[in-house]
Amino acid sequence: MRTKRKVSLTIDEDLYEAIDKASKTLKLAKSQLAQEAFSLWLKKETEALMAKGYEEMAEEDKAFADVTLEAQREILK
Repeated sequence: MRTKRKVSLTIDEDLYEAIDKASKTLKLAKSQLAQEAFSLWLKKETEALMAKGYEEMAEEDKAFADVTLEAQREILK
């Protein structure tokens, strides 16, 4: 079983009221809503970092391909 940790947060009143309303509407504990929100946020941030990394790798691969293509052209002259 997973170990749970208790956290304390300070949030804006309007956000708290929206969370409270959602908690009652969905019949979920606020802690469950917060856990799901944090999980979604972490997933989104991880995916964004991965996408950025792939884009940077693609740029590096393109630059390397350009250099090697030029070197091959020089050899074939």
